[in-house]
Formats: sequence, structure tokens, C-alpha cells
Amino acid sequence: MLKRTLFLLFVIAGNFAFAQNQDSLTFVKAKWHQQKVARKTKLITHHFDQKNLFLANQNISYLEVKNKGKSPLFAVGYEEKELKKTDVFGKEQQAIAAINGTFFDTKNGGSVDFIKSEGKIINPNRLEKNNKRARHQQAAVVITKGKLALKKWDGTAQWEENLPEEDVMLSGPLLVFDQQDQTLDTAAFNRLRHPRSAIGIKPNGRVILLTVDGRHENSAGLSLFELTKVMRWLGCTSAINLDGGGSTALWISTAPENGVVNYPSDNKKWDHEGARKVANVILLKDKKNNKE
Repeated sequence: MLKRTLFLLFVIAGNFAFAQNQDSLTFVKAKWHQQKVARKTKLITHHFDQKNLFLANQNISYLEVKNKGKSPLFAVGYEEKELKKTDVFGKEQQAIAAINGTFFDTKNGGSVDFIKSEGKIINPNRLEKNNKRARHQQAAVVITKGKLALKKWDGTAQWEENLPEEDVMLSGPLLVFDQQDQTLDTAAFNRLRHPRSAIGIKPNGRVILLTVDGRHENSAGLSLFELTKVMRWLGCTSAINLDGGGSTALWISTAPENGVVNYPSDNKKWDHEGARKVANVILLKDKKNNKE
């Protein structure tokens, strides 16, 4: 009986390892569609059908931006209380592109995570009932002179307020940081599949703004464990999860229709119209349209 049990465990482990390897091969060998949308910026998309990525259909869209030299500038877009769709933020700011940002109060508006813009604190953290930080308050997207980076909470109470960057947006959880995969617990938010949004940074400094669609037969969405793998396969050595679900939206100014290139899930249709109103975004702006 013991030998049979050990044999079955061996077979299961082998099948799991094979599936993992197949997923990575499927991902890297996919024929991704690439399109230049601005200086040093390209949109890359692929629809995995026939349930061949994580045994499901998946639709992935991401921007890859060279984050140095004469590249476009990153910025935080926000409303203190009002909610707007990601494409509205982008159009109002005359941006090249926009991706939904961090977590927010869906009833009253405003971020529930710390946001600072141009040195001014827009929203403080709203701590949980036990007066502890949520997992999405333990990392930050920071921007200095239009260049984007990621930082990890150092454990201190006033960490975000002491960050020197003028633009700060807390989010999370971190998926990868300085080449190290971060520990994720088995909470439902992490292990279940949902539409996801993420930002990643590659060793060459390039920035990935990524959306994965979900809650539809054409795209199942990812768990955070699967999202970590995807960001790794894209070459990111640091990556952070943003707000997802119905908020997941990637907008490009040059794209047709309303400019949303993914398939937001809030209207339960496979189109570009179902984006949820959000409180904040990460913008990509041309230098000539930047306030500086």
C-alpha cells in the first residue's frame, strides 16, 4: 500500500512539473502581436485559446516602455473622491496610455491606499480593523522625474510618508522583488482566478504595464501565483499587483473606439466597454504634455 501511495505521489508530481514546463513553453513560444504606440513604447498582446495556458483560455495585453533617456514619462493620475474610468483619466491628462491603479473606496471614492502626487499627500492609508496594513499597503510604485520604480515596505509605521519621491502609490502584494519571488498566503484573493493588473520592471530598466482579462469563457484570469509566473516569464525581476477585477483596464490613446485595448469584465461582455470607474491610475505621458 505504501509503495502504491508513493508511486501515485511520484506520478502526480511528475505531471505537475510537466504542466508547469508546458505552460512556460506555451507562453514564450506564443506569436505575440506587437505594435509601436509611442517613442520607446510598444503594445504587445496575445489570446491563448484552446485552454492552453494554465489549462484555460487567457487574454494578455501589456505595454513595454523603455524607462530611460528620451522615453515617455510616468505619472500618477487621481481623484480625491470622484471615480472615473481609466480612459477618462488618460484623455483628460492628454496621456499616451493609462492603466488602472491601486485599491479604492467603491462607494465614496478615493484611494484606500497612500497616494502622494507632486509632494502632496492625496490619500492616507486606511488601515484594517486590527490597525494593521493590508497586503496592498506593503509596497509602492514610486516615480522620480517621470521614471518609475518599485519599493518594498521596511516595516516602519511612517514608511510611505518618508519616501523621498514626489509621486508615490502604494499597492500590492509584491510578486517579485530584486529577483526574489515574494511569499503569498493562500487567501482566496491570491489563489482564485480574477482579471489582474500588474507593473513589472526588467533588468534593462524597461517597464511592463500588464492586464490579464478574466471572468469570461475567452479568458479565465489568473491567481496571483500564476501572475507571478507570467511576470517572471516576461523577464521581470520586480513586479507588483495592482487593483484588478472589474477595474482592470489598459488604455492607449491611439487605439480605436474608446482606446481600451483589453476586455474589462464589469459589463460581462467580451468587448472594450466594461471598465469600472476607479479613483486613480498610472499614466504614461509625452514630455511635451508634461507639466514640467
